[in-house]
Amino acid sequence: MRPLFFRAGGGIITMLLCAGCVSMVERTGLVLDGSARAERTQAIYRTHDTNGTGMAGMETKIECYGLELRRMRNRDGELSMVIMPRRFPSVQIRTTAPDAAGGFLLVSLDYLGGNEHGWNEFRLDLFGSGTFTPAETGDGETMARLSVSPGFEPVQISFGRIRRYDTRITGGEALLNLRNRHERIMALTEWMHTRAPPAGMALRDFERHWKPILFPELARQRNRPQAWFLEGDVITRAENVGWNTGYTERVFPELLWNIRNSGTMLRDWEEALEWIHLKHEWPILAAQLSREIVLQRVR
Repeated sequence: MRPLFFRAGGGIITMLLCAGCVSMVERTGLVLDGSARAERTQAIYRTHDTNGTGMAGMETKIECYGLELRRMRNRDGELSMVIMPRRFPSVQIRTTAPDAAGGFLLVSLDYLGGNEHGWNEFRLDLFGSGTFTPAETGDGETMARLSVSPGFEPVQISFGRIRRYDTRITGGEALLNLRNRHERIMALTEWMHTRAPPAGMALRDFERHWKPILFPELARQRNRPQAWFLEGDVITRAENVGWNTGYTERVFPELLWNIRNSGTMLRDWEEALEWIHLKHEWPILAAQLSREIVLQRVR
């Protein structure tokens, strides 16, 4: 668990955030933006088989992403849906309410991820559509089928807030910081995909696999890549770490050289690991959503 400190009512409240503390992260965000009182859940659907997926016959790496879908109504009577992939507890995908034919539009991906120094919160606008069609089964249970059209796209981060220790960053400054970080994370994960990494990794396995590759200077000797340090390599110091610039230039594309050697990549890793993991696994999540998913109403 990682401690998060923030001020409220003149005092300091300590909250524990971790990848498994879903409700704690969600409640924190709801309190911050007031949405806990702004809308109510009308129905809850979940993938229904023993693996929590409802997608028999699909590859294991895709089956591991169970889903929950909630139909919501806000205090103005407006309806919407929220899709929550269980593997990514920091993420909620918001859509419009389905029309008479079951069609809906994607609205946004809402992210709230904690770290030991604070949290990142943002809304990433999405472009795409899908269908959601409930149906009564013979035994009286309510089932539904969900599918998002292939090729749906992120547009831009349109809202965000950042907490670093007791400093809260909002407005244009937060947007600029979050958009820049998003660009860096996209560049990093694009490079990761060129190395044919294992797919479908949980967050902890993802961290164990990638941290020694990204930051061998911080890893134990036995976990470092072979020949990570060669004769003639130059060390530059940033963020209290001596970075091997020779390793940087041998392993990473030029776009990432300064990001790693300046310590910015390490800050992104420490403050936004769940975000990096999400972006890395996004092709699998998108592939899952584009297939027909069977859901069971549980409330």
